[in-house]
Order: sequence, then C-alpha cells, then structure tokens
Amino acid sequence: MRGAELRMGDERPGEPAWLAEEEAARAGLYRLLAAWLARPADLGLLARTAELGGPGPLGEALGELAAAAREADPDAVDREYHELFVGLGRGELVPYASYYLTGFVYEKPLADLRADLERLGVARRPDNHEPEDHVASVLEVMAGLVEGRFGDGTLRTQRSFFARHVEPWMGRFFHDLERARTARVYARLGRVGGLFVEVERVAFGLDGRAVGHA
Repeated sequence: MRGAELRMGDERPGEPAWLAEEEAARAGLYRLLAAWLARPADLGLLARTAELGGPGPLGEALGELAAAAREADPDAVDREYHELFVGLGRGELVPYASYYLTGFVYEKPLADLRADLERLGVARRPDNHEPEDHVASVLEVMAGLVEGRFGDGTLRTQRSFFARHVEPWMGRFFHDLERARTARVYARLGRVGGLFVEVERVAFGLDGRAVGHA
C-alpha cells in the first residue's frame, strides 16, 4: 500500500471484513499493545481491555491484564505511564529500538527502520512527533502489515519486518516492562507483550537471530 500514514497507537472500530479470524486477532493484539504504549490508557481502552482473556498462557496473561484494567483508576494509570516512559528528563524505561540496540536514541536502527518504511510506502503522520522506532509505532506497523494496509500483505513481508525491527529488541523491552519498579498495570501488559512476541517469533520460524530481507 503506497502513501499510507503511520498512526501511533490509534484504535480502529473494526477489522477489515475479509481478514481471517486468526489474522484479525493478531492485528488486534498488535494494535492493543500499541494503544497502551502510545499514551496513557483512557476509559475506553480500559473498558475494552477489561473484556479480554482466553485459553493458554497468552490468554491467561490477557485475563490478568483485563482484571487489572477493571480495577484500575485512570489517574493512577496516567501517573504510571508517565513514571515509566516520561519522567523528569526520562522515565524508567526508554521505549525506542535504537536505545535497546545501541544504548542511544536516533541511531542506525532508526535509519534502517525509516528506509524499510519508505520501501513499504509508510510515512509518519505530521502530528506524530515521536521517532518511528518508538515501540508503539513499530507495533502499529506490524498491525498494518498483518491487515494488508501496509506492504503487499504477505507473510514473507511480515516475517522480514518482524525479524529486522521487532525480534532483536522488543522481547527485552517487554521483559523490562514486566519487571519495572514503577509498573503495576503495565507489568501485566509487559507479560502479554513478551508472550505475544515469543508466539510470533516461533510462528515465523525465527531462531533468535535477526534476518535480512528475503
């Protein structure tokens, strides 16, 4: 899809009617994680999250997140988000691929991501002032790839992007989020994200080593 805009953590009212149930679920979970990480959760996001759950480890983790969302005070969630990701100068965590891969922001991983986004025809929306390697933006791209809104809609393209821009660092980010000193509700989100990244890594047949474009 050419000329598409990258929206950071935007939620959509529904998935495309043609999208298979499993793919819609994958895209929806990528988008849910992006929405939680783009900005503090509002009442609508808390209410939608409160309905989640299912079988297996990932479903159980979603159920724990849902329970936390049902009990959460929006003002406390807002404070938690700012303590984790904003802070005075910086938060407890720095949610950028460049930082996780190099120790600094605005480094080569961001340039590599921007080059791949250009090839996919994805442009950052003008009102999005975060660099494209923010965790929420990367998750939003994966949602768009699964839906076929970005790229050619193939699993090969999804796998290539995941291997280059998700697998090398995002599991560590979610691990850190789950164990962050100031994380409460977000600790549950960290567990969901970590399990989901691992499920996707296994499904794509990756062995822990990032791969280039096929």
